[in-house]
Amino acid sequence: MREIQGEARSIRRLLGGSKFSIDYYQREYRWGAKQVKELIDDLADKFQDSYAEDHERSAVEGYGHYFLGSVITCNRGGRKYVIDGQQRITTLTLLLMHLHRQLGGASTLADLIYSEKYGQRSFNLDVPERTACMDALYNEQPFDTSGQPESVINIQERFQDIVEYFPGELTNGALPYFADWLIENVYLVEITAYSDADAYEIFETMNDRGMSLTSTEMLKGYLLANITDTDSRNTANDVWRSRVAALQNLSKEADADAIKTWLRSQHAETARDRRTGAEPGDVERINTEFHRWVRENAKKRLSLNSSSDFSRFILEDFTFYCHWYEKCVRASWTLTDGLEAIYFNHWNGFHIQHSLLLAPLSRSDDEEQIILKVRLVASFIDILLVRYMWEWGYIPHSNLQHTMSRLASDIRSTSALELADKLTARLDDGPSAFVQSWFGLYRNRRQLHRILARMTDYVETQSGLGSRYSEYVRGPYQIEHIWANHPELHEDEFSDPNDFSTMRNRIGGLLLLPGGFNASYGDMPYKEKREHYYGQNLLAQSLHERTYENNPGFLGFIATSGLPFKPHAEFKKRDLEERQDLFRHLAKRMWNPAILRQIAAE
Repeated sequence: MREIQGEARSIRRLLGGSKFSIDYYQREYRWGAKQVKELIDDLADKFQDSYAEDHERSAVEGYGHYFLGSVITCNRGGRKYVIDGQQRITTLTLLLMHLHRQLGGASTLADLIYSEKYGQRSFNLDVPERTACMDALYNEQPFDTSGQPESVINIQERFQDIVEYFPGELTNGALPYFADWLIENVYLVEITAYSDADAYEIFETMNDRGMSLTSTEMLKGYLLANITDTDSRNTANDVWRSRVAALQNLSKEADADAIKTWLRSQHAETARDRRTGAEPGDVERINTEFHRWVRENAKKRLSLNSSSDFSRFILEDFTFYCHWYEKCVRASWTLTDGLEAIYFNHWNGFHIQHSLLLAPLSRSDDEEQIILKVRLVASFIDILLVRYMWEWGYIPHSNLQHTMSRLASDIRSTSALELADKLTARLDDGPSAFVQSWFGLYRNRRQLHRILARMTDYVETQSGLGSRYSEYVRGPYQIEHIWANHPELHEDEFSDPNDFSTMRNRIGGLLLLPGGFNASYGDMPYKEKREHYYGQNLLAQSLHERTYENNPGFLGFIATSGLPFKPHAEFKKRDLEERQDLFRHLAKRMWNPAILRQIAAE
């Protein structure tokens, strides 16, 4: 092996002075929403350990540092090729792009994203097939991923995850501080080799030799070692192996995720608060080292005092909660009768719901009671998330993580009726119930798409039609504006184009329509376009007066719901405001806390 260099580099030094390439034989960019969220949460938590609102910006230099792992590169012909680490470099580039967007003219991050020579821009992670997508993201332009490679599709989706998951509390005064901290105080070790053979030898050595036990394996060893009866230990081992194998059919890391979820849901009592220098609580320790946490809390917290206790912990507790974790994960992937809210929460990007779903469950519950409790918690989360969206325009994931941790301990082992009362009370203390009149399209396209899909499907199913939710949320449907983007046609009501744009983006001025609709009819005057709406979904049809003739299912729904549906022969500012009010009342009906007590009474 020839010369090898290893050096710790800040993100500024890593990305600011180099251009990285990826060979054609490298794997695709495959990070998912879970990995992106974990990275953002870890970075935000570490930053907030040091940040205070009264700090001068120069104080960031003294903030704590964060180590993000290693990157292996090969220096070939004066160009750096990434052998290991492209997932992190790609994600960091997307995060920097999001921060650059948010900081606007105040940003100094552009040099870490791309370089320019002879008027040509090239990204510092230079992969030709990704360039068009990266250009579109950088310039805040739409990009059609149809027929694109897996990496390009994932880049588009993970950027939207970053927009969605980035903590709201960092978006104002703290944002430039966070950007400074990220590029100056977050480090990676770059290991550089000067031949492909040496680079891959390093990669294999780091990943294949002397593989350490996982946390799951260490926990298993500790628990089995404390079961003194040989037959009981063998039985527990067989059960453990079977359950872990089933979980790993979900994903490579599902066994660890299931154990963390179980322990948080039933045993975590504390979570680190936002104070500078605050110590990690149960939640954080379970997330990072659950095998040690169990060992340290075995007697006092987990009542593991005898061989039979350890056997019971595996045969009953581990088996029960991991089984229902698996059920809930599968329900988050596929619409499941009675558990639809789990699916909705997952597609709203809320991937921390499972601890709360498991919290009220007891081993003594029968399956009917378990399903009832899971439905209640999932429906509570669904209502809460949509309320936050309507009130704030985004879902405050980092704040909700702490809220959910506290709530989990409060609802453990409760009956369905007690659970409904506690969750309803939490909603009463949460964001207001759809009082904001401005809600619409404001950098929340994915969430708004899902809300429109839910509303469209609800109106149709309540009117006696079959559900088309999956088609609306995953098919070729897009958010379309009723008003074409021509402020000059609305000068009688809007003297300022910005006021027109704001009103145009309200949910009352939006519909969910097939992707090609806007290209064909988007620029038409409303009166002409309305005729084409009549052939679309029922929510779009409701703009046309013919929808209110010979349509008993729809008319019956209007009569029973009292919703202010009406046709609109024209669509002026007042019409859009009336339509906004209709959507607000529709949301109140769909996400009504009274649903929780109705579920509990079943």
